[in-house]
Amino acid sequence: MIPAATPEISAGDTAWVLASSALVLLMTIGLACFYGGLVRSKNSLNTMMMSVVALGAIGVQWVLIGYSLAFAPGSPWLGGFAWLGFRGVGLDPNPTYAATIPHQAHAVFQAMFAVITPALISGAIVERMRFRAYLVFLLLWSTLVYAPLAHWVWGAGGWLQTRGALDFAGGTVVHISAGVSALVAAWFLGPRRDFRRMPLSPHSVPLVLIGTGLLWFGWFGFNAGSALAANGIAALAFVNTNAAASSAVLTWAILDLWRSGKVTAVGAATGAVVGLVGITPAAGYVTAPAALAIGVVCAIISNFAIEMRSRSRLDDSLDVFSCHGLAGIAGALLTGVFASKIANPGGGAGLLAGNPGQMLVQLYAVLAAIAISGVGTLVILALVRATLGARATVADELTGLDVSEHGEEAYFGGGIASLGAVALSQSVIVSKPEKP
Repeated sequence: MIPAATPEISAGDTAWVLASSALVLLMTIGLACFYGGLVRSKNSLNTMMMSVVALGAIGVQWVLIGYSLAFAPGSPWLGGFAWLGFRGVGLDPNPTYAATIPHQAHAVFQAMFAVITPALISGAIVERMRFRAYLVFLLLWSTLVYAPLAHWVWGAGGWLQTRGALDFAGGTVVHISAGVSALVAAWFLGPRRDFRRMPLSPHSVPLVLIGTGLLWFGWFGFNAGSALAANGIAALAFVNTNAAASSAVLTWAILDLWRSGKVTAVGAATGAVVGLVGITPAAGYVTAPAALAIGVVCAIISNFAIEMRSRSRLDDSLDVFSCHGLAGIAGALLTGVFASKIANPGGGAGLLAGNPGQMLVQLYAVLAAIAISGVGTLVILALVRATLGARATVADELTGLDVSEHGEEAYFGGGIASLGAVALSQSVIVSKPEKP
């Protein structure tokens, strides 16, 4: 018998996937800047640390257990334990996932997705959650929600994968799960003490724009890197990523002009992120004109959702559900509309390509992501609150979580000086019962 040939590693593919891994890591720093600029100065360090700490916590969790639960051979519902501690994750390719790169290259690329996904949730609960509680939440959520969902969609034998669900780079696994979890977390923790009592404006719009630039730059690795090779599909995903982000920025600017007569910098930044979110599941399956359309549709949906949320009592502080949850849902469903063999001969075909059944499959995936992330987040937060306590105290919220949680300030006097501004309203705020 002739022995099976060992898959040959491609230097170009390996270099691209490793570079893409670094780009996705940079996205987490971009997210820290984006979120950090949107909050008040007294909470900017705490907000940025919610992203940065994920690099440490999930980086360790992924090696020990996360990658195995998400990608090791197992059941349709969860990966097995064969790859705990990266045992068996070596330098030879694993043809199940990528035949031309080392297995460890695939593992580290996926690690960066696992890092940024729960960090996205933090935008909904900034300025009010205890940091130690958030750290425990990160670890539990990544283990109990992210890893199973990643296995369903991307893992060998995952039940959504076998049904033919299309998610090129994380529309369901990353953005829907994070967006829905953010909505549940915002409701569970309740609004900030001074929500609707004081201006809660961004303290540094330039920092927001810097974060947006880092996110957009890193997103090329996020989407184009998901081809797991330096090939035509990577180029397709790269072009579509830029096209959708561009059309979303332009659409948001037009909506700003229509509503207020001014184009805001925060609006343009938000539009860019929404377009990037929307194209993520479709990046390797659609043509460039379809990518433009996806950016437009997602921008319109998210823009109006933010307007509606702003009139409600829900304190999704940085509109994570509107930007990631809804744009992720729209992008996943639109993948079922626009996916085309013309764009990617090896990919799926959607409604416009004569396969209306793909829409139903995409809907299954969306509902599954909503279910596991919504229920899982509620259970984990209830456990965290019962054991550690989830909310910061009134005094800590008023002082600012930079000082109370980290003993540091982003700006001299940023936390303590702000006490004077809220002193008059403190008695009113304290007297209002906390939402359960």
